[in-house]
Amino acid sequence: MPEPENDIDDKKMPLLDHLIELRNRLMWSAVTLIIVFFGCYYFAKDIYGFLTRPLADALSGESGRHMIFTNLTEAFFTYMKLAFWTATFISFPMIATQLWMFVAPGLYRNERRAFLPFLIATPILFFMGGAMVYYVIFPLAWRFFISFEVPGGDGVLPIELMPKVNEYLSLVMTLIFAFGLAFQLPVLLSLLARVGLVSAADMAAKRRFAWLGIAVFAAIFTPPDPLSMMSLALPMVALYEASIISAKLIERNRAKREAAEAAQSA
Repeated sequence: MPEPENDIDDKKMPLLDHLIELRNRLMWSAVTLIIVFFGCYYFAKDIYGFLTRPLADALSGESGRHMIFTNLTEAFFTYMKLAFWTATFISFPMIATQLWMFVAPGLYRNERRAFLPFLIATPILFFMGGAMVYYVIFPLAWRFFISFEVPGGDGVLPIELMPKVNEYLSLVMTLIFAFGLAFQLPVLLSLLARVGLVSAADMAAKRRFAWLGIAVFAAIFTPPDPLSMMSLALPMVALYEASIISAKLIERNRAKREAAEAAQSA
């Protein structure tokens, strides 16, 4: 006879066993992060070349362009930070898997099936946001900022871009993280709809306020030109509308399940 849909697989565990399980999951996550970190540090110059390519393309054809560092240890610690940042992203699937393996035994089977798509969608949407800022926003933004250079002349001092390596990479990593986070909007709203904190009708009714918030978010996290702002705002608006559709599907499935349960109990 099949087990009920809402049965939990594992037996009750003492608190000490839960703590040991949590320690093991954290240990595997930390070991993975450390191993990947050393690998990323070995390829730090290649990662640096990848992240600076949009700026190099924007400055292509101009000789004598370079990046600088003004502190003796700046380049070293920048490579360390870059390796750790990259290792965190590469290790995220393993870390998320360990977290899921710790939490999943305490969930019902239908809850595990419900949350699994969100876990899969999270890294995909994050990398979509990072790819968008790298391939769309950076080329536009860097050309916009470079346009503020002033050539020298009689009685005029030139203004020339000489980017510091740590400041440039910090800006790049911050923007990639911000865009990846922004693309988590459907996951967040769908989860809130699943637990009943928001509904599709509420999101549709407050659409104008949501669009205003998206515009403010885009204005803060993009360079101050309309094209870059629209490049983030329009996808977020589309993701918000997709969240409304997702919430409708969740509510429809919940209504069918409740109707089936009511028919069985009748």
